[in-house]
Amino acid sequence: MASVLLVEDEALIRMMVADMLEELGHTVSAEAANLAQALALASSAEFHFAILDFSLGAETSVSVADVLQVRNIPFAFASGYGSDGVPEKFLSRPRLRKPFQIDQLRICTDLLNVP
Repeated sequence: MASVLLVEDEALIRMMVADMLEELGHTVSAEAANLAQALALASSAEFHFAILDFSLGAETSVSVADVLQVRNIPFAFASGYGSDGVPEKFLSRPRLRKPFQIDQLRICTDLLNVP
């Protein structure tokens, strides 16, 4: 179906979400565990959409979202804190509330209009 950039700083959660994405028929083509990796991949890697953990330790993935928006690549935020801290310009983007199930991930990818 579609290739995915997955940004998640918790290794076990990243593995779980990658498994769910693959179960939905997508391919995780790039993974990042921190902001520096995420920015590098967001700027140069080829993928159809991204799932961004909003909170990456003491940092957020907002700068990654900015890069994706410029590249016109759909993305969704995943967070255990709801919309707290999400800039107004991104409030219309799909969000996954952690912990989430595969059905919520499927709905999210549908909202992103990915192939």
